[in-house]
Amino acid sequence: MTRDDVVKYWVDSSDGDFPVMESLFANGHYAWALFVGHLVLEKLLKALYAKNVGTNVPRIHNLLNLAVGAGLELDDEQRLFLDKVTTFNMEARYPEQKLRFHKLATREFTVEYIGKIKECRQWLIPLLNGR
Repeated sequence: MTRDDVVKYWVDSSDGDFPVMESLFANGHYAWALFVGHLVLEKLLKALYAKNVGTNVPRIHNLLNLAVGAGLELDDEQRLFLDKVTTFNMEARYPEQKLRFHKLATREFTVEYIGKIKECRQWLIPLLNGR
């Protein structure tokens, strides 16, 4: 696959997950909405990695490491946000953390983070223009 193909794959996959995140949220599945929100951003960051670095995208889920690896300049707030959203991947997935995460993922918490995920997505998408 060409670099453009790899970028398109990750962007298309992220775009497919975005309405799933919104649907899960609308139906009260807050922890899963946040988990999928993590995937939305992970896939965009992998697209940026492919665009900026190369098609051998790392098989990692850490959003901050992906962003730094892709060459993005981040402020402290962005770094903290990406670190926090990375925890949604782990906490929604593993039994020992799942119960605690489901208690944390209240409607209010999820509204806040879904909003921030959408803002981050809106920041990342233009960086992919001119693929």
